[in-house]
Amino acid sequence: MLFDNTDFNYEMGFFKIPGSDFNQENIVREGKFLSPEEGFLRGNLMKDEYVPYKDYTYFKLVPQNEQETLLFKLMAYSFAINDLNLYLDLHPEDQKAYDLFKKYVKEKNAIEEGYIAKYGPMTVTETESPKFSWLKNPWPWDNMGGSMYV
Repeated sequence: MLFDNTDFNYEMGFFKIPGSDFNQENIVREGKFLSPEEGFLRGNLMKDEYVPYKDYTYFKLVPQNEQETLLFKLMAYSFAINDLNLYLDLHPEDQKAYDLFKKYVKEKNAIEEGYIAKYGPMTVTETESPKFSWLKNPWPWDNMGGSMYV
């Protein structure tokens, strides 16, 4: 036998995060998929395919302000879109998954438009402003301390 799971001690229905009030009730599901935020944290959008390594688990990220919240949502929706894309490559007939994919694309685009309107361009190709503003300072990491070369 190549793989023996007797060394693993886990329960699929409960995730332990020391010092956190995070528990199973906080997990949002859409059919066989988790919410984009939960899938992003776990690294897998499929609700029944998370197997933690030994007794390790993921850490719940807590954005500190509105800008971080929008960036977290953008990353989560981008992850969900990519994960659903992989799923749909293998299950192109799953209409519910495709509808969810389209829903997430719309939501991600709306969040991205709101972010750009409030905080400026995210990529150099976003040229809606009358003047080139890609180098607008400060960058999000400029005032965080540490090395200026990070």
